[in-house]
Amino acid sequence: MKVDVLTEMIFNRPLREVSEYAANPDHAPAWYVNIHSAEWKTPKPLTLGSQIAFKAKFLGRDLAYVYEIVEYIPGEKLVMKTANGPFPMETIYTWQEIDEHHTRMTLRNRGNPTGFSKLFSPFISMMMKKATMKDLIKLKEILERS
Repeated sequence: MKVDVLTEMIFNRPLREVSEYAANPDHAPAWYVNIHSAEWKTPKPLTLGSQIAFKAKFLGRDLAYVYEIVEYIPGEKLVMKTANGPFPMETIYTWQEIDEHHTRMTLRNRGNPTGFSKLFSPFISMMMKKATMKDLIKLKEILERS
């Protein structure tokens, strides 16, 4: 079972502000609906090879997993892959400057969530899309109220 979910949002904030906030794992519990904690397993700052342990809840299941940073171009792209967890996933953030006050951010999750029936694959993709859209809406609210 494979999932590949892409969402995007336009922020009324400069690219640097959006990308720096979103790329900081310490902020993840504030804007990800399902993430409850983020703990650095490697020293800060964020760089290639950094590992962050997350605790989350999705579809009624408690999840604990470690993401490793496999690509990071500040202000452009961040790619994280599970180094340890219940299923192999990859999360990709990209940021594009529309103009000096507006930024487009994409959030893509793809992988092979094991432990769920193959019959649930379309349901999982739909629920992931719904959750990631909520995440981007929450991120937009946080960034645009300041």
